[in-house]
Amino acid sequence: MVKIPVDCLQVFREISNYLEGDIAPEVRAKMEAHFKVCAHCTAVLDGSRNVVQLVGDGKAFDVPHGFSQRLYSKLDTHLGKK
Repeated sequence: MVKIPVDCLQVFREISNYLEGDIAPEVRAKMEAHFKVCAHCTAVLDGSRNVVQLVGDGKAFDVPHGFSQRLYSKLDTHLGKK
């Protein structure tokens, strides 16, 4: 059997399912192999896990008025959507 690795885009699409344990065992194994060699995806995984933990623990905090809109605007600019 030929093992087909996953790429970063596939990892991003499945990272939420990975964290929730709602993923097929073979996909989980491929993602775990990817995390061992991809520092970027490992950082995204760690960051996502931290956000889920903060929100789940009720440790999330209010942000200043307009913060979300400014953040999305900067992300749009950075990603070339504006």
